[in-house]
Amino acid sequence: MTSPALARPPVAHSRIEDAIALLTGVTLVSIGIAFLGSAGLLTGGMAGLAFVLHYATGISFGKLFFVLNLPFYWLALRRMGATFTAKTFAAVALLSLLSEVQTRLLHIEQLQPLYAALTGGLLMGMGFLVLFRHRSSLGGVGILALYLQDRRGWRAGKVQMAIDCCIVAAALATVEPQRVAWSVLGAVVLNLVLAMNHRPGRYLVA
Repeated sequence: MTSPALARPPVAHSRIEDAIALLTGVTLVSIGIAFLGSAGLLTGGMAGLAFVLHYATGISFGKLFFVLNLPFYWLALRRMGATFTAKTFAAVALLSLLSEVQTRLLHIEQLQPLYAALTGGLLMGMGFLVLFRHRSSLGGVGILALYLQDRRGWRAGKVQMAIDCCIVAAALATVEPQRVAWSVLGAVVLNLVLAMNHRPGRYLVA
């Protein structure tokens, strides 16, 4: 017999809850990125591409991250809806802004690469989880992962893990192998958090 509590329909998040979640998720991701960046590591997705280009050109991570995500809003708008797209655009813009000003707020003199990979991946994974559960993402691969989960039933974490590992491996052209190896570990940790905690049907609140 079904419990009355379990039979209740899910209640949508309020706008205030969404705003707080967006700020929380983006802040966690930005700290994770700061950890990785301070150790000279990378990550997957658009953030990973932004890191590679940042190391190669010297252009700031925040500016590159914002521009690289622009082509994906069309897919988000067409497949995921206007609300999801607006939340994602806000999250990307906020992360780009935080990445620009964070160097003034957070100073890390030394960070061991293994610790940076593990902790940075964990923080980013938790940040993505918060955003995903509030129907938002940080663009790029996140949009594709959520789309495939909604349409195909593929776990967003596993999809993102596969793509992220490919992106980080491609960085071998510009980044030394040891740093790439630590970066792959960070990407695995990030996406294991998503694979274990963000499954279709597990979290029903819109």
